[in-house]
Amino acid sequence: MTAADDVRLSAAEAGALHQSVHGLFEGQPHMSAAVTVTRGQRVALLGALAVVVAALVLWPRQTGVILVALAMVMYLSNLTDRVMLFSRGVGSAPEIAVTDDEARAIADDNLPLYTVFVPAFDEPEVVTRLIHSLGALDYPDDKLDIQLLLEADDDKTVSLAYEGLRSGVLRANIVLVPAADPRTKPKACNYGLQFARGAFATIYDAEDLPEPLQLRRAVVAFGRLPHRVACIQAKLSYHNDRQNLLTRWFTSEYNQWFGYILPGLMTTDSPIPLGGTSNHIRTDVLQEVGGWDPYNVTEDADLGIRLARAGYRTAVLESVTLEEANSDPINWLRQRSRWYKGYLQTFLVHTRQPRRVWKELGPRGFLRFCSITAGTPIISVVNTFFWGLTLAWELGEPSFIRVLFPPWLFYPAMMSLFFGNAAMIYCGLVAARMDRNPRLLGACLLVPAYWVMMSVAAIKAFVQLVFQPSYWEKTVHGLDGRTDDDELVGSGIVVSP
Repeated sequence: MTAADDVRLSAAEAGALHQSVHGLFEGQPHMSAAVTVTRGQRVALLGALAVVVAALVLWPRQTGVILVALAMVMYLSNLTDRVMLFSRGVGSAPEIAVTDDEARAIADDNLPLYTVFVPAFDEPEVVTRLIHSLGALDYPDDKLDIQLLLEADDDKTVSLAYEGLRSGVLRANIVLVPAADPRTKPKACNYGLQFARGAFATIYDAEDLPEPLQLRRAVVAFGRLPHRVACIQAKLSYHNDRQNLLTRWFTSEYNQWFGYILPGLMTTDSPIPLGGTSNHIRTDVLQEVGGWDPYNVTEDADLGIRLARAGYRTAVLESVTLEEANSDPINWLRQRSRWYKGYLQTFLVHTRQPRRVWKELGPRGFLRFCSITAGTPIISVVNTFFWGLTLAWELGEPSFIRVLFPPWLFYPAMMSLFFGNAAMIYCGLVAARMDRNPRLLGACLLVPAYWVMMSVAAIKAFVQLVFQPSYWEKTVHGLDGRTDDDELVGSGIVVSP
């Protein structure tokens, strides 16, 4: 945005825009992804790369074995930790549960004002559904501060939103976010934060179908929990798992992550990378930590880490928001590569001061943070290398593979390949059984093909991290085949007025 464009904004709007784009960087530059890699990190990364290349030239055999051994350590440690977290999530039911009666027991007059941010850009296909789903929230209108955060130059979405609000289904404010780089969801949410009136705030994406009592449940949960719990993450799942194999894979993955892994993290007091929606936060704490990072394309995960570093904790709420699982492979690839790129951004940002982060998160929290944010995309990339080696061995048993896998390394590698993959498949099957969703069982058995897609997305993420670090690849919604707003069978969520 140029100075000439600024003239068209009021002083309040210009100030809010500046804060939404530059606030975190100006207040806490070490927490901002506006700079992807600092000078010190660049020196360290290039130095490490130079050492590896030199070692490969001078001692190729020994260096190759060491690199494979390090990869095995990363694989096995990540696998062991995931299985442990999953088992904790299955066995201890650590989520905060609030019954319907408890949620409705608070008189409307005693409910706090609640801000609901709904960022949407180029979403005309889901605007009507969005308005109906928000209108189904069981919360008094006069205690809701719903902000539809729409880009000022997105004429079609803005027009349909105004038209939808005229139906009277929902009372909401349309907040026109001035067109300015970076064009990201966190920038829009930061803009809305400047005008937020609620004691609590949450985010819903344009395609979300939140459980109607979710806000009331969150209020009750906040009342039960100590003040250090500043954020409550509701669970996310998908309503269109029947659509095709990709949506089944996606649903199975989400159900494991939000249903079992995040609750497992909660029991260990580890930092929780938030989901992009349905995280309920004390507004004053959100402002205290600087809001969202407009340059980070997984602003949710980054915010979860910043909350943990500031001494706050996140709980998981037994309430589900349904989303639309990506049914198109290319659309899925765009979304997943953005997530992986944002994980890498988050890792780079929070390792600029490793000693400080180690102290703030604790040894276990720091290692888990590294495992999730850096380990997830790195393992997905390294998978392609090891799958290639496996295929080469099956086709011709080249001698260099024998060199890379001496006996002391071969057996851990086989354990990682067979037992590791079997453990991940088994976790999916257990989750499907626990969730009573037999439709996902076949997808769980075929999930290795999904892992190949993840590897492609991770490779793309690394490339984009170098050339387009803050570029937000738009995910197209409305591909679920739904043509009306009838009640979703089995979900308990009504989206029709």
